[in-house]
Amino acid sequence: QVQLAESGGGLVQAGGSLRLSCAASGSILTINDMGWYRQAPGKQRELVAAITRGGTTSYADSVKGRFTISRDNAKNTVYLQMNSLKPEDTAVYYCNADHIGWGLIRNNYWGQGTQVTVSS
Repeated sequence: QVQLAESGGGLVQAGGSLRLSCAASGSILTINDMGWYRQAPGKQRELVAAITRGGTTSYADSVKGRFTISRDNAKNTVYLQMNSLKPEDTAVYYCNADHIGWGLIRNNYWGQGTQVTVSS
């Protein structure tokens, strides 16, 4: 089993910045893709940013140029630097990780979520 623990959420004014962290722990063999998703009230969960083990990144159009995803493979940790935050970025942010274990068994894990609130 792999556990994901997010931190760094909070309340910030529009135009401000926050940095989210997500650390994986447990019986880790290899973590491939990692990503951040978000879910606002009444909306579906959406992909915000993703990063491969090799560092290739992708972003939702709504956050391009404002958010940066990065990771530290040695620490099994993924980060999301969020700048120029807007009220529409308000959501619960979830970390996601794709793990390959012994026997090439693949599992996908979610964190518990961290609230990000951007006031206008």
